[in-house]
Amino acid sequence: QVQLVESGGGLVQPGGSLRLSCAASGSIFSIKGMGWYRQGPGKQRELVATITSGSSTNYADSVKGRFTISRDNGKNTVYLQMNSLEPEDTAVYYCNADVRWTSDYVFHNYWGRGTQVTVSS
Repeated sequence: QVQLVESGGGLVQPGGSLRLSCAASGSIFSIKGMGWYRQGPGKQRELVATITSGSSTNYADSVKGRFTISRDNGKNTVYLQMNSLEPEDTAVYYCNADVRWTSDYVFHNYWGRGTQVTVSS
């Protein structure tokens, strides 16, 4: 009933910037927390940043000061602005959200399919 679709990934040189977007669609009544996670080659999936419906944010130590998470509640979209990218940021980036359907009273957790970010010269 709900889909999360990421976009904005790609190849960028070290020191460069990218902006990821994740749009939620379907029978959505409301969205609580949204976030970005990533999984690098040979690594486990890890939290990058989260944002509440009230726009309180949380970041992994490795991205603090470089990445900024934001959301547009009217568009059911979350963004991740990534600056000063490093080769260690290379990963598949996944969107995550807690969504309440229009026909339900509980929140369900959803994942997007991911978007590849490669930082290389």
